[in-house]
Amino acid sequence: MDDDLFNELVGSVKEAGQIHRGQLAPSRTFELTAIDVKNIRENIGLSQNDFALTIGVSPRTLQNWEQGHRSPQGPALALLTIFKNDPTNAIKALHQGQ
Repeated sequence: MDDDLFNELVGSVKEAGQIHRGQLAPSRTFELTAIDVKNIRENIGLSQNDFALTIGVSPRTLQNWEQGHRSPQGPALALLTIFKNDPTNAIKALHQGQ
């Protein structure tokens, strides 16, 4: 490793320490909010079993999400976001091929 890269890495570690101790403000921050799966399901008016069947997960997985033991990831999170924003068309799209 050349000296310039090493010095840049050391500087980054020192800067991270200052941010951690509150001596320096971070250049950017991110706020992550958990999706409220239970609220989405209740707004649609489905039972846990029916909603789990609709989105293709087990009822136990849905319960874990609703109780905060686990968080939906990847395609499940994307599908839940669609249900949150447009439940009528989400249900219609899922049932078109049936």
